[in-house]
Amino acid sequence: MQRRRLGNGVEVSDICLGTMTWGEQNSEAEAHAQIDWALDHGIDFIDTAEMYPVPPGRETQGRTETYIGTWIARNRARRGEFVLASKIAGPGRRDWIRDGATHVNAQTIPWAIADSLRRLQTDYIDLFQIHWPERNVPLFGTWQFDVRKEREATPILEQIEALAEAIKAGSIRAYGLSNETAFGLCEFTRLAERHGLPKPVSVQNGYNLVSRTFDGDLAEASHRLNIPLLAYSPLAMGLLSGKYRHGAQPAGARLARFPNFGERYKRPRALEAAEAYCAVAERHGVTPTALALAFVRSRFFVASTIIGATSLAQLDELAQSFDLELSADCLADIDEVHQRYTSPAGQ
Repeated sequence: MQRRRLGNGVEVSDICLGTMTWGEQNSEAEAHAQIDWALDHGIDFIDTAEMYPVPPGRETQGRTETYIGTWIARNRARRGEFVLASKIAGPGRRDWIRDGATHVNAQTIPWAIADSLRRLQTDYIDLFQIHWPERNVPLFGTWQFDVRKEREATPILEQIEALAEAIKAGSIRAYGLSNETAFGLCEFTRLAERHGLPKPVSVQNGYNLVSRTFDGDLAEASHRLNIPLLAYSPLAMGLLSGKYRHGAQPAGARLARFPNFGERYKRPRALEAAEAYCAVAERHGVTPTALALAFVRSRFFVASTIIGATSLAQLDELAQSFDLELSADCLADIDEVHQRYTSPAGQ
Protein backbone atom coordinates (compact mmCIF):
# COMPACT_ATOMS: atom_id res chain seq x y z
CA MET A 1 0.00 0.00 0.00
CA GLN A 2 1.46 3.34 -1.06
CA ARG A 3 1.26 6.39 1.18
CA ARG A 4 0.67 9.99 0.19
CA ARG A 5 0.45 13.29 2.01
CA LEU A 6 -2.48 15.58 2.55
CA GLY A 7 -1.91 19.32 2.51
CA ASN A 8 -1.05 19.41 6.21
CA GLY A 9 1.60 16.71 5.83
CA VAL A 10 -0.47 13.90 7.31
CA GLU A 11 0.24 10.64 5.49
CA VAL A 12 -2.62 8.38 4.45
CA SER A 13 -2.89 5.15 2.52
CA ASP A 14 -3.55 5.84 -1.14
CA ILE A 15 -6.67 3.70 -0.83
CA CYS A 16 -9.42 4.98 1.48
CA LEU A 17 -12.35 2.89 2.71
CA GLY A 18 -15.66 4.57 1.88
CA THR A 19 -18.69 3.83 4.01
CA MET A 20 -21.80 5.27 2.39
CA THR A 21 -23.53 1.86 2.04
CA TRP A 22 -23.30 1.08 5.75
CA GLY A 23 -26.74 1.26 7.30
CA GLU A 24 -28.58 0.86 4.00
CA GLN A 25 -26.98 -1.97 2.04
CA ASN A 26 -24.70 -3.19 4.84
CA SER A 27 -25.44 -4.25 8.40
CA GLU A 28 -23.48 -3.19 11.46
CA ALA A 29 -21.65 -6.53 11.55
CA GLU A 30 -20.71 -6.18 7.89
CA ALA A 31 -19.47 -2.64 8.48
CA HIS A 32 -17.26 -3.84 11.32
CA ALA A 33 -15.90 -6.66 9.17
CA GLN A 34 -14.99 -4.14 6.46
CA ILE A 35 -13.08 -1.98 8.94
CA ASP A 36 -11.15 -5.04 10.11
CA TRP A 37 -10.46 -6.01 6.49
CA ALA A 38 -9.19 -2.52 5.64
CA LEU A 39 -6.78 -2.34 8.57
CA ASP A 40 -5.52 -5.84 7.82
CA HIS A 41 -4.79 -4.75 4.22
CA GLY A 42 -2.85 -1.62 5.13
CA ILE A 43 -5.69 0.86 4.59
CA ASP A 44 -5.53 3.42 7.38
CA PHE A 45 -7.97 5.99 6.00
CA ILE A 46 -11.75 5.77 6.50
CA ASP A 47 -14.24 8.28 5.10
CA THR A 48 -17.79 8.86 6.27
CA ALA A 49 -20.35 11.68 6.62
CA GLU A 50 -23.19 12.76 8.87
CA MET A 51 -25.59 12.35 5.92
CA TYR A 52 -24.71 8.68 5.28
CA PRO A 53 -25.94 6.17 4.32
CA VAL A 54 -26.79 7.06 0.74
CA PRO A 55 -29.40 7.50 -0.64
CA PRO A 56 -30.11 9.73 2.37
CA GLY A 57 -33.23 9.38 4.46
CA ARG A 58 -34.78 10.56 7.70
CA GLU A 59 -34.75 7.11 9.28
CA THR A 60 -31.19 6.20 8.34
CA GLN A 61 -29.29 9.50 8.65
CA GLY A 62 -26.27 9.16 10.94
CA ARG A 63 -26.43 5.37 11.00
CA THR A 64 -23.10 4.98 9.18
CA GLU A 65 -21.23 7.03 11.77
CA THR A 66 -23.02 5.09 14.50
CA TYR A 67 -21.73 1.80 13.09
CA ILE A 68 -18.18 3.15 13.02
CA GLY A 69 -18.67 4.37 16.57
CA THR A 70 -19.61 0.95 17.90
CA TRP A 71 -16.48 -0.50 16.24
CA ILE A 72 -14.35 2.19 17.89
CA ALA A 73 -15.98 1.55 21.27
CA ARG A 74 -15.03 -2.14 21.01
CA ASN A 75 -11.53 -1.41 19.72
CA ARG A 76 -10.59 1.70 21.67
CA ALA A 77 -6.86 0.98 21.58
CA ARG A 78 -6.89 0.96 17.76
CA ARG A 79 -8.36 4.44 17.26
CA GLY A 80 -4.92 5.90 16.56
CA GLU A 81 -4.25 3.37 13.78
CA PHE A 82 -6.32 5.16 11.16
CA VAL A 83 -7.24 8.60 9.86
CA LEU A 84 -10.97 9.19 10.21
CA ALA A 85 -12.74 11.67 7.95
CA SER A 86 -16.32 12.88 8.15
CA LYS A 87 -18.41 15.70 6.65
CA ILE A 88 -21.01 18.30 7.44
CA ALA A 89 -23.95 18.29 5.01
CA GLY A 90 -24.65 21.41 3.01
CA PRO A 91 -27.98 23.07 2.26
CA GLY A 92 -30.72 20.92 0.78
CA ARG A 93 -34.09 19.34 1.37
CA ARG A 94 -32.96 17.35 4.37
CA ASP A 95 -34.91 18.86 7.25
CA TRP A 96 -34.17 15.81 9.40
CA ILE A 97 -30.57 17.05 9.84
CA ARG A 98 -30.48 19.59 12.68
CA ASP A 99 -34.20 20.26 12.14
CA GLY A 100 -33.39 21.84 8.79
CA ALA A 101 -30.41 23.93 9.93
CA THR A 102 -28.21 22.81 7.04
CA HIS A 103 -26.41 26.05 6.28
CA VAL A 104 -22.67 25.73 6.92
CA ASN A 105 -21.95 28.50 9.40
CA ALA A 106 -20.57 29.38 12.82
CA GLN A 107 -23.56 27.77 14.51
CA THR A 108 -23.91 24.54 12.57
CA ILE A 109 -20.23 23.59 12.17
CA PRO A 110 -19.60 22.98 15.92
CA TRP A 111 -23.08 21.46 16.17
CA ALA A 112 -22.34 18.97 13.38
CA ILE A 113 -18.91 18.13 14.81
CA ALA A 114 -20.40 17.45 18.25
CA ASP A 115 -23.10 15.21 16.78
CA SER A 116 -20.56 13.28 14.70
CA LEU A 117 -18.22 12.84 17.66
CA ARG A 118 -21.10 11.45 19.71
CA ARG A 119 -22.10 8.95 17.01
CA LEU A 120 -18.49 8.01 16.25
CA GLN A 121 -17.68 7.60 19.97
CA THR A 122 -14.34 9.35 19.56
CA ASP A 123 -12.77 12.53 20.92
CA TYR A 124 -11.57 13.84 17.57
CA ILE A 125 -12.08 13.65 13.82
CA ASP A 126 -8.88 13.75 11.81
CA LEU A 127 -10.36 15.38 8.72
CA PHE A 128 -13.66 17.26 8.77
CA GLN A 129 -15.02 18.22 5.36
CA ILE A 130 -17.74 20.47 3.98
CA HIS A 131 -19.75 17.91 2.01
CA TRP A 132 -20.76 20.38 -0.68
CA PRO A 133 -20.48 24.17 -0.90
CA GLU A 134 -23.04 26.37 0.75
CA ARG A 135 -23.01 28.78 -2.17
CA ASN A 136 -24.48 28.19 -5.62
CA VAL A 137 -22.21 25.88 -7.63
CA PRO A 138 -22.73 23.16 -10.25
CA LEU A 139 -23.22 19.91 -8.33
CA PHE A 140 -23.47 16.15 -8.79
CA GLY A 141 -23.24 15.74 -12.53
CA THR A 142 -24.01 19.28 -13.65
CA TRP A 143 -21.12 21.36 -14.97
CA GLN A 144 -22.56 24.73 -16.02
CA PHE A 145 -22.69 27.59 -13.53
CA ASP A 146 -26.23 29.01 -13.43
CA VAL A 147 -26.28 32.59 -12.17
CA ARG A 148 -30.08 32.42 -11.90
CA LYS A 149 -29.66 30.09 -8.92
CA GLU A 150 -27.69 32.61 -6.88
CA ARG A 151 -28.74 32.70 -3.23
CA GLU A 152 -27.63 34.14 0.05
CA ALA A 153 -24.77 32.09 1.49
CA THR A 154 -22.58 32.09 4.58
CA PRO A 155 -19.33 33.99 3.97
CA ILE A 156 -16.43 31.62 3.40
CA LEU A 157 -14.40 33.40 6.08
CA GLU A 158 -17.06 32.59 8.69
CA GLN A 159 -16.81 28.92 7.75
CA ILE A 160 -13.00 28.96 8.00
CA GLU A 161 -13.11 30.71 11.38
CA ALA A 162 -15.52 28.11 12.77
CA LEU A 163 -13.36 25.27 11.48
CA ALA A 164 -10.24 26.96 12.90
CA GLU A 165 -11.92 27.14 16.31
CA ALA A 166 -12.64 23.41 16.15
CA ILE A 167 -9.00 22.71 15.27
CA LYS A 168 -7.86 24.88 18.17
CA ALA A 169 -10.23 23.02 20.51
CA GLY A 170 -8.89 19.66 19.31
CA SER A 171 -12.22 18.27 18.14
CA ILE A 172 -10.90 18.09 14.56
CA ARG A 173 -7.31 17.90 13.32
CA ALA A 174 -7.77 19.50 9.89
CA TYR A 175 -10.50 20.41 7.45
CA GLY A 176 -11.16 19.74 3.79
CA LEU A 177 -13.59 20.58 1.04
CA SER A 178 -15.79 18.37 -1.10
CA ASN A 179 -17.61 18.74 -4.41
CA GLU A 180 -15.74 22.02 -4.75
CA THR A 181 -14.74 24.23 -7.66
CA ALA A 182 -11.39 25.82 -8.50
CA PHE A 183 -12.76 29.12 -7.23
CA GLY A 184 -13.61 27.50 -3.90
CA LEU A 185 -10.14 26.03 -3.46
CA CYS A 186 -8.55 29.39 -4.26
CA GLU A 187 -10.90 31.47 -2.11
CA PHE A 188 -10.66 29.25 0.97
CA THR A 189 -6.87 29.35 0.66
CA ARG A 190 -6.70 33.09 0.01
CA LEU A 191 -8.86 33.99 2.99
CA ALA A 192 -7.15 31.51 5.30
CA GLU A 193 -3.71 32.85 4.47
CA ARG A 194 -4.85 36.47 4.66
CA HIS A 195 -6.26 35.99 8.16
CA GLY A 196 -3.61 33.62 9.49
CA LEU A 197 -5.99 30.66 9.70
CA PRO A 198 -5.62 27.00 8.68
CA LYS A 199 -6.21 26.28 5.00
CA PRO A 200 -7.99 23.23 3.57
CA VAL A 201 -5.78 20.16 3.27
CA SER A 202 -7.78 18.15 0.73
CA VAL A 203 -10.71 18.23 -1.66
CA GLN A 204 -13.02 15.25 -2.16
CA ASN A 205 -14.63 15.27 -5.60
CA GLY A 206 -15.95 12.59 -7.91
CA TYR A 207 -13.33 11.42 -10.39
CA ASN A 208 -13.27 8.42 -12.72
CA LEU A 209 -12.75 7.40 -16.33
CA VAL A 210 -16.14 8.75 -17.43
CA SER A 211 -16.10 11.89 -15.29
CA ARG A 212 -12.80 13.76 -15.53
CA THR A 213 -13.79 17.38 -14.97
CA PHE A 214 -11.07 17.62 -12.31
CA ASP A 215 -8.43 17.41 -15.07
CA GLY A 216 -8.76 21.11 -15.93
CA ASP A 217 -8.58 24.15 -13.68
CA LEU A 218 -9.21 22.07 -10.56
CA ALA A 219 -6.06 20.06 -11.22
CA GLU A 220 -4.04 23.26 -11.52
CA ALA A 221 -5.53 24.72 -8.34
CA SER A 222 -5.00 21.43 -6.48
CA HIS A 223 -1.34 21.31 -7.52
CA ARG A 224 -0.44 24.94 -6.91
CA LEU A 225 -2.28 25.21 -3.59
CA ASN A 226 -1.20 21.77 -2.32
CA ILE A 227 -4.78 20.60 -1.81
CA PRO A 228 -4.75 17.04 -3.18
CA LEU A 229 -7.80 15.15 -4.37
CA LEU A 230 -9.58 12.41 -2.47
CA ALA A 231 -11.25 10.77 -5.45
CA TYR A 232 -14.67 9.31 -4.79
CA SER A 233 -16.68 7.05 -7.10
CA PRO A 234 -13.61 5.75 -9.00
CA LEU A 235 -15.80 3.01 -10.50
CA ALA A 236 -18.62 5.43 -11.40
CA MET A 237 -21.02 3.69 -8.99
CA GLY A 238 -20.08 0.33 -10.46
CA LEU A 239 -20.53 1.32 -14.12
CA LEU A 240 -16.80 0.85 -14.80
CA SER A 241 -16.76 -2.62 -13.25
CA GLY A 242 -18.48 -3.98 -16.35
CA LYS A 243 -21.42 -5.42 -14.45
CA TYR A 244 -23.93 -3.23 -16.30
CA ARG A 245 -22.63 -4.16 -19.77
CA HIS A 246 -25.19 -4.70 -22.53
CA GLY A 247 -28.00 -3.37 -20.37
CA ALA A 248 -27.54 -5.84 -17.51
CA GLN A 249 -29.19 -4.91 -14.19
CA PRO A 250 -27.70 -7.24 -11.54
CA ALA A 251 -29.97 -7.83 -8.57
CA GLY A 252 -28.90 -5.72 -5.62
CA ALA A 253 -26.52 -3.53 -7.62
CA ARG A 254 -26.66 0.12 -6.61
CA LEU A 255 -27.81 1.63 -9.92
CA ALA A 256 -30.42 -1.11 -10.25
CA ARG A 257 -31.63 -0.99 -6.65
CA PHE A 258 -31.95 2.81 -6.65
CA PRO A 259 -33.19 3.70 -10.16
CA ASN A 260 -33.41 7.45 -9.42
CA PHE A 261 -29.82 7.59 -8.18
CA GLY A 262 -26.65 8.22 -10.18
CA GLU A 263 -28.29 9.66 -13.27
CA ARG A 264 -24.95 11.06 -14.49
CA TYR A 265 -23.70 7.49 -15.02
CA LYS A 266 -26.73 6.42 -17.05
CA ARG A 267 -26.26 8.91 -19.88
CA PRO A 268 -25.61 7.44 -23.34
CA ARG A 269 -22.05 8.79 -23.67
CA ALA A 270 -21.10 7.44 -20.24
CA LEU A 271 -22.47 4.01 -21.15
CA GLU A 272 -20.65 4.06 -24.50
CA ALA A 273 -17.40 5.13 -22.85
CA ALA A 274 -17.70 2.42 -20.19
CA GLU A 275 -18.10 -0.22 -22.90
CA ALA A 276 -15.01 1.13 -24.69
CA TYR A 277 -12.99 1.02 -21.46
CA CYS A 278 -14.01 -2.60 -20.94
CA ALA A 279 -12.54 -3.31 -24.37
CA VAL A 280 -9.31 -1.51 -23.39
CA ALA A 281 -9.10 -3.63 -20.23
CA GLU A 282 -9.53 -6.84 -22.24
CA ARG A 283 -6.86 -5.73 -24.70
CA HIS A 284 -4.35 -5.21 -21.90
CA GLY A 285 -5.21 -8.30 -19.87
CA VAL A 286 -6.69 -6.61 -16.81
CA THR A 287 -10.20 -6.44 -15.40
CA PRO A 288 -12.32 -3.33 -16.01
CA THR A 289 -12.29 -2.68 -12.26
CA ALA A 290 -8.49 -2.85 -12.10
CA LEU A 291 -8.18 -0.52 -15.07
CA ALA A 292 -10.49 2.07 -13.52
CA LEU A 293 -8.85 2.03 -10.09
CA ALA A 294 -5.28 2.03 -11.40
CA PHE A 295 -6.02 4.99 -13.65
CA VAL A 296 -7.36 7.14 -10.79
CA ARG A 297 -4.45 6.19 -8.54
CA SER A 298 -1.98 7.16 -11.27
CA ARG A 299 -3.07 10.81 -11.39
CA PHE A 300 -0.58 13.28 -9.96
CA PHE A 301 -3.23 15.22 -8.02
CA VAL A 302 -4.77 12.21 -6.22
CA ALA A 303 -3.75 11.58 -2.61
CA SER A 304 -6.20 8.75 -1.98
CA THR A 305 -8.84 6.84 -3.93
CA ILE A 306 -12.04 6.06 -2.03
CA ILE A 307 -13.40 2.57 -2.57
CA GLY A 308 -16.67 1.15 -1.32
CA ALA A 309 -18.20 -2.30 -1.40
CA THR A 310 -21.12 -4.24 -0.05
CA SER A 311 -19.18 -7.47 0.58
CA LEU A 312 -15.74 -8.67 1.58
CA ALA A 313 -15.59 -10.59 -1.69
CA GLN A 314 -15.84 -7.30 -3.58
CA LEU A 315 -13.09 -5.83 -1.43
CA ASP A 316 -10.91 -8.86 -2.13
CA GLU A 317 -11.43 -8.30 -5.85
CA LEU A 318 -10.50 -4.63 -5.54
CA ALA A 319 -7.38 -5.51 -3.56
CA GLN A 320 -5.97 -7.41 -6.53
CA SER A 321 -5.43 -4.09 -8.32
CA PHE A 322 -3.94 -2.07 -5.47
CA ASP A 323 -0.41 -2.41 -6.85
CA LEU A 324 -1.25 -2.30 -10.56
CA GLU A 325 0.56 0.24 -12.72
CA LEU A 326 -0.76 0.84 -16.22
CA SER A 327 1.62 0.76 -19.17
CA ALA A 328 2.19 3.75 -21.43
CA ASP A 329 0.32 1.94 -24.20
CA CYS A 330 -2.65 1.31 -21.93
CA LEU A 331 -2.73 4.95 -20.82
CA ALA A 332 -2.62 6.00 -24.47
CA ASP A 333 -5.63 3.77 -25.21
CA ILE A 334 -7.46 5.29 -22.24
CA ASP A 335 -6.75 8.77 -23.54
CA GLU A 336 -8.09 7.83 -26.98
CA VAL A 337 -11.39 6.67 -25.46
CA HIS A 338 -11.57 9.81 -23.35
CA GLN A 339 -11.04 12.05 -26.37
CA ARG A 340 -13.74 10.20 -28.27
CA TYR A 341 -16.45 10.09 -25.62
CA THR A 342 -15.96 12.30 -22.57
CA SER A 343 -13.33 14.98 -23.17
CA PRO A 344 -14.69 18.53 -23.57
CA ALA A 345 -12.18 18.94 -26.41
CA GLY A 346 -13.69 15.99 -28.23
CA GLN A 347 -17.30 17.10 -28.01
